[in-house]
Amino acid sequence: QVRLEESGGGSRPIGGSLRLSCAASGVDWNNFCMNWFRERPGNQRNWVATIYPDGSRNTARFVKGRATVSRDIAKNTLDLQLDNLKPEDTAMYFCAAGPWQYETCEHTYWGQGIQVTVSS
Repeated sequence: QVRLEESGGGSRPIGGSLRLSCAASGVDWNNFCMNWFRERPGNQRNWVATIYPDGSRNTARFVKGRATVSRDIAKNTLDLQLDNLKPEDTAMYFCAAGPWQYETCEHTYWGQGIQVTVSS
């Protein structure tokens, strides 16, 4: 059974950094894509970053150059490093996982989410 649990959220200053971690148990790292999404207040949930089964990565345009997604398969963790934080980074951040097939990432499993608040 897949379980995802985010940690590392909280309040951060503008211009600061944060590192979110997702403890991912039961994940098939060879066949799953691992993702971060975020949901800003009053907005829909948006994709932030993905790491694919082959280790390749992609990040959304709005965090390009500021975000790094990584994984540690031995520790069953997925991380998101976000630097030069902006107020618009304030959101609930979610870890999501699912099979990578037919060049599509399935977002089958979700964590509960963790709040990040960026302010002066």
